[in-house]
Amino acid sequence: VHEVRSLARLETIKFSLEKIITAETRQGLFDWLVGDRLIFVAHGEVIAGVDLNKLKPEDLRVRNGVLYVKLPDPEIFVVALDNQQSYIYDRDQGILNKGDVNLETEARKAAELEIENSALEDGILDLARQNGEAFLDRLFRDLGFPEVVFE
Repeated sequence: VHEVRSLARLETIKFSLEKIITAETRQGLFDWLVGDRLIFVAHGEVIAGVDLNKLKPEDLRVRNGVLYVKLPDPEIFVVALDNQQSYIYDRDQGILNKGDVNLETEARKAAELEIENSALEDGILDLARQNGEAFLDRLFRDLGFPEVVFE
């Protein structure tokens, strides 16, 4: 065990995505001789939400029976490839090439980055905020606050 810490993360949304990544080395005139190229089909997920550890006492105020809440900005908590569903679709190696041992690792890193960027472009953080506010609105109302305003 390297580290143990408590978390107060409210996970509010999960995107599941698929990306096709092409990774290659030594491509060019002699790629048929020394090149290495692979096509990687990556399945992954991105989980986002609100870290309630960042919520400070001054972020919650009650005025005239109304609870005002200033939530921390939503953030991405997890970007992970599903190794059961991700696979190498094709690999071409040059005649004199035994294959770059790091090529698949580089493809996996690129896939995680592409999956995260796609989730961001699709608005995962906005949806994480909306879902967090909806969940906490119900919670605060159940705790007896008749009106909740998110700032």
